[in-house]
Amino acid sequence: MAKTGRDKNTKNKAKHSKLMDQKKAKKKKEEAIRKERLKAIIQQAKHQENNYFFIIRHNF
Repeated sequence: MAKTGRDKNTKNKAKHSKLMDQKKAKKKKEEAIRKERLKAIIQQAKHQENNYFFIIRHNF
């Protein structure tokens, strides 16, 4: 005989899907933050490099 009532595993599947979506969103957010940090570091390094060469050129 077939079971009556709630379908098997629907509660667990919904919970799992929710948790996996949260995990994916968290990873995406962390990647975006990391990209922004790297961009800032690269921009700062370029700025320092430009200042360094500017100082050298004007001293000679």
